[in-house]
Amino acid sequence: MLHPRYQPTKTPRDENFPVASLLLAREHRGAVLAFYRYVRRADDMADAPDCTADEKLAGLEQLHAALVAGDSAVPEAAALHAVQARHGTGIEEAAMLLDAFRQDVVKARYADWSELVDYCRRSANPVGRFLLRLHGESDVAFAPADALCTALQILNHLQDLRRDREELGRIYLPIPWLERGGGETAFFEPANVARRAVLDAALDRVEALVDTARCLPGRLASRQLGAQCEATIVLADRWAMRLRSADPILRRVEIGRTDAIRAFARGLLRRRSRSDKDVTQTAVRRSGSSFRLGMRSLTAERRRAIHALYAFCRAVDDIADGAAPPAEKRRFLSAWRHEIDRWQGSPETPVGREVAWAVRTFGLPVAECHALVDGMETDCDERVRVADDAAFNLYARRVAGSVGLLCVETFGAWEARDFALGLGRTLQLVNVLRDVDEDAVQDRVYVPLGRLGYRDAPACELIADARFARAWRDLAEEARAGFAAADRELASLDAQRLKPAVLMMESYRRLLDRLVARGWSARQGRVGLTAGDRLQLLTLAMRTA
Repeated sequence: MLHPRYQPTKTPRDENFPVASLLLAREHRGAVLAFYRYVRRADDMADAPDCTADEKLAGLEQLHAALVAGDSAVPEAAALHAVQARHGTGIEEAAMLLDAFRQDVVKARYADWSELVDYCRRSANPVGRFLLRLHGESDVAFAPADALCTALQILNHLQDLRRDREELGRIYLPIPWLERGGGETAFFEPANVARRAVLDAALDRVEALVDTARCLPGRLASRQLGAQCEATIVLADRWAMRLRSADPILRRVEIGRTDAIRAFARGLLRRRSRSDKDVTQTAVRRSGSSFRLGMRSLTAERRRAIHALYAFCRAVDDIADGAAPPAEKRRFLSAWRHEIDRWQGSPETPVGREVAWAVRTFGLPVAECHALVDGMETDCDERVRVADDAAFNLYARRVAGSVGLLCVETFGAWEARDFALGLGRTLQLVNVLRDVDEDAVQDRVYVPLGRLGYRDAPACELIADARFARAWRDLAEEARAGFAAADRELASLDAQRLKPAVLMMESYRRLLDRLVARGWSARQGRVGLTAGDRLQLLTLAMRTA
């Protein structure tokens, strides 16, 4: 069964990521290659096209026995057995990989994301742990290394979706995710436009894992291993970006030699892990939000805290608005609830650690973070309707008022809580008015049904109703009144301290003006700020109060 003339299907040079690269210390490369060759043989056995499932399972058992015994009849097993004897690592990690390969033989579909992550725990994470133990690294590196290995494995699965299905009969993207793209058959149709949003939602999860891994190089004692990890993180970023811009069902999406060279240079010349603060700053920078203009007026500590809060809000909002199945969204938000509860102890994510720091430093109300997640859960439903004004006010309080309270307390403007709550509702009104058509595509209607005579129907029908146009105009007037009320309150508050909120208010006021000027019936496309608007906001940001 163990094919005496076995030829591997891949060599180290054929892998997506470097194996035993020159970034690693010379004394460890042989051990890494021994581990790779043994695992490659086991992987090829699980995928062998000319063997039955029973033959594959029997062969994997024989490979495991050969590894434990150091059987010289199986050179790959004997070599890795020698690595274990010399370095004290290899057999345990390889055994976990064999367990994953056994699963590959008998399991072709996955029920949800947690099943996929559990598979990665056995099919990818042991590789990182082997490298850490080989280099004598401490346990503090395990969690970020696991996150990186899981991210790499899922990227590989996304890259090989079509090939795995056609050649192996396996699909690693879970069944409910395929259903969001129309079901398995439809998902793989070349012209399926729904597939892109599902792939992007999966890449959102991958990028969150990579962010968790960014601290890894800085936690390592080995400079060479740290350089390798830095290069791998750079390649993971590049690969995820490629998968966002190209469709792996239409063609294989790869990272090229130039990408590898750049990553190698980054690892060699700039071995500096991103701090948690770097991760949240990047989230703000990518946003392009006008809110970040006002952040510059804050002290360094308050700015750091606002970056953390923004990154947290962005993370949960992306979950709620993404194309993942509703049950998965709730699980992802539940994970954030657990992370919030860990803020007094040991948060597991870079954003979580930064928000925990902000909570401790400025005494922020953690209950408002839970309230925000409550609001995001509303958005997770397949179909969203808001019954009446009271329900809308509760929703706005959760998704916008909570953020406003967290912000003004971070600014040190505790006296502005009423201002924050009122402005939060007003800003949410503008969001609703702007996003009517986009929301309707997802069967979401946030205009209260009470304003439509409590009539319910498919979203596309509701927004075509004449009563909806009247309700839209009424809500626009309420938003105008909300801005006027905020102006009155601001007159008795410290506008300089509240500058980020003031800039957000002015950007949304301009957005409302654009929406009203365009009118309900003439809407086409998404309304945004003009270059002139942005210039005025920049001028306001630079002006002292």
